[in-house]
Amino acid sequence: QVQVVESGGDLVQPGGSLRLSCTASVIMFSFYTMDWYRRAPGKQRELVATLTNDGTTNYADSVKGRFTISRANAKKTVYLQMDNLKPEDTAVYYCHAAREPWEDYWGQGTQVTVSS
Repeated sequence: QVQVVESGGDLVQPGGSLRLSCTASVIMFSFYTMDWYRRAPGKQRELVATLTNDGTTNYADSVKGRFTISRANAKKTVYLQMDNLKPEDTAVYYCHAAREPWEDYWGQGTQVTVSS
C-alpha cells in the first residue's frame, strides 16, 4: 500500500520561513507529478504548487515569488520551501502524488500556522 507522509508544519511568525517535506512510497517516484495543496479554515482546498515529472513548475498566484517546490527523486521526496510567510498562509498542507492514467495518492496533511 502506498503511503504519502508530510512533515515540517509548525507555528511561525509572519515573515518567517518553513520547509515542508513529503515522502511517497511509490515505485518509480520520478514518473509522478507532485503537488502541494492547502485547506484553510472555512475555505476550499487550494492548489499551491505543482512539479511535474519533467521538471515543470506551477504556482498559485498567492504564493508566487515566496514558495518554491522541488524534488529529490532518489529520496522519493518533494519539498515546499515557504518564505516570507503571511497569516493567510495558515492552513493544513497536503501532498499529492499522481501518475496517469489512474494513480492518485494523498497524505494526511501537516499544519502550518503563521501568527505573532
